[in-house]
Amino acid sequence: MLWSMLIGVLIGAIAGAITNRGESMGCFTKMFAGWIGSSVGQALFGYWGPSLAGMALVPSVLGAIIVIAVVDLFFGN
Repeated sequence: MLWSMLIGVLIGAIAGAITNRGESMGCFTKMFAGWIGSSVGQALFGYWGPSLAGMALVPSVLGAIIVIAVVDLFFGN
């Protein structure tokens, strides 16, 4: 569980840095964006590329970018 949380934070941090939303996101927000983004990304793009803690990294980051963009669209400034 701890490993999954750390990888979720890593995925969320990468997606936040790509979308320029990383500074406004807290640690838990990054973790949830990474977890939800991992589910969304693997559902949309499949399970390919390197994986850690059962999460394929490339589709997970792409999914987290989508999640952050959608949340920002509805709840952003």
